[in-house]
This record gives sequence, C-alpha cells and structure tokens, in this order.
Amino acid sequence: MNKALAIITTVFLLPLFVSAQTHINIGETTIHFNDTIRKRPLTTEVWYPTTDTIKTGGKDFAPFVRMETVKDGKIANKKYPLILISHGTGGGRLTLEWLADALVQNGFMVAAVDHWGNTYGNKIAIDFVTPWERPQDISFVLSGLLKDPTFGPVIDQSRIGAAGFSIGGYTVIALAGGKLNFDAIKNYTNTPRGKQEITIPEFPGLIDVFKTGEVEESFKKSPKLLKDSRIKAFFAICPAVGQGFISKSQFKDVDKPLYLVDVEGDRITPYKANSLHYHQLMPASTFLLIKGKADHYVFLNEAAEPVKKEAPIYFTDDPSVDRHQVHEQVSALAVTFFERKLK
Repeated sequence: MNKALAIITTVFLLPLFVSAQTHINIGETTIHFNDTIRKRPLTTEVWYPTTDTIKTGGKDFAPFVRMETVKDGKIANKKYPLILISHGTGGGRLTLEWLADALVQNGFMVAAVDHWGNTYGNKIAIDFVTPWERPQDISFVLSGLLKDPTFGPVIDQSRIGAAGFSIGGYTVIALAGGKLNFDAIKNYTNTPRGKQEITIPEFPGLIDVFKTGEVEESFKKSPKLLKDSRIKAFFAICPAVGQGFISKSQFKDVDKPLYLVDVEGDRITPYKANSLHYHQLMPASTFLLIKGKADHYVFLNEAAEPVKKEAPIYFTDDPSVDRHQVHEQVSALAVTFFERKLK
C-alpha cells in the first residue's frame, strides 16, 4: 500500500486520538449491527455524555483534529435526545465527528452508521448509485439502538433527529418523507450537468454502473416511501440527488422541520441543483447558503498537515476558507435547530 493510500485509509477507518479540551467528557462505543434480510452489516459509532474520566492518549499520529473520548465509557441513567448521522459518498461514520462532538457537548447522544458498500474502505459500485438503501440503514440502526440494553433505556424516543452530509443529506430528506423519482434521476444522468455530478473522485465510472438494469431493479424492490416517523427533525448539509425531485408532490409526506445548509462554492453537489432546489420544492423548509469559496469537502473533519498534503482534494480549502470556523458555524446551527425542534 502506498503512503497516500495508507494515510487516507487511516483517516476514514481507524479510531483517532487527539483533540481539544472538553467540558463534557464524551463516551464512544462501536456497535456492529447486521441487517441480515438486506445483507448489510452496519457498523455504528455512538457518542454520548459520560462521567468517566478521560485518559490522555499517547503521541499517536492523529489524522483528524477531534476531541478525546472515553472508549466504552458509562452513560448516565437519564434520558437523552438522539441524533443519527449519515455520512457522504465514500466517507464513513467518523468523517463528521466534528458535528457529533458538538452535539454531545450540548447534551445529545449521537449515532453514525457506515453505509455498507459506500465507505472509503468498502467500495461496491452498486451501493454508490442506490441511495434508497441508506434511509433503510438508518431506520434499522435506530431500531437496534432502541432495543440495545445499554442505550435503549436512555434514549428519549420523543426527541430523535437525523443529520446528513451530501448523499447523507438526501438520506435524511428521504427519512423525512421525500419520495425519489427514479425516471427523473435516470434522465438527468444523461445530461451534461448530470454526467458531471455523477463523476466523483470517490468512485470513477459510476455513469456506466447507473445504466445497468441492476440499479433500476434495486429501486423497484425498495419501499417508495422511506419515511421514519420516529424521527422528528432533519438537518441536511449539501444534500445530493436533487435531480431526482421535480415536483412538490414528492414532499407531501414531509411534515416535520427540515433545515438545509450549503456552501456557495460547492462543485460536487451544486447548490442551485440540489439544496436550493429542495428548498424551492419544500417552502416550509429552512435554507442557509454560506457565501464564499468553501467547497463541498469543507464539511469533512479537519485533517493534520500530512493528510492535507496526501489528500488535498478532501482536506485542503481555498486560502480564504477557515474549515474550523465553518464547522463551528454549522454545528451551532444544528445544535440550536435540534434543541428547538426536539423539545
């Protein structure tokens, strides 16, 4: 394995060690769920407030800037609101840890799932072009958490929210009740802009995969309404798959608060065709556009300098952009949104 691949694999898959000081200690546990019916292992990271003491790590290389956590720390016997997180295409459950940290610091539990076949270390072509599998992953993990002997009793089932980035943004919109039009998305991929959007660095050649009958067959087998009524508020960052929505009627089942956030410089999921388009079809949603030159990947974790040099497309921003500041701004929005909507 070459140096670049080794570092990036570490970034996306392994537990990480350094970080800022916290005023609430964060417990962290990994749970391995398995949807045997759909044949999808769903590794899930759970973060939560803990009274256990942080044990300072050694001088291990830390690819991400993050808060230290207590591995398998005890969770207090009280009720917590729960936020489920869906990562972007080719990312992983740890790639939005900055958001998880901020939420836990404000009294939430957070659970982020590795979407099978759509993570950096587990790339399966069909799973990059069948986004309707992802909302089902989240619902399965939510059911598993509610049954879990440790976490189930402390989840406040009246206060459950979901947040997602990129195709994870689509995931939470589907969970809110948005119904994808497959013909619309298929037709869009045949346009110049559609071909551009499906040509992503995480997995080249997806346009050819999408043209196979396997993708359409997967959609036909999937439930058309993926809404999960247990989830009461939705926060979508740079949501993708906007091309699959062409009518307000596709959102008639969306009856819970939805917040859309994007950046003006997004070249992977351009905001006019995605987040703004969603907002125009859902006037009751809230939409915020962050002006400037921040691009799509600004919402991945902050990385150490060696990682920035090895994977600049994901971790290096325009000189005018402060990734940390963007994370602080958006995490504050998410915390405020969920606190208000999950009363």
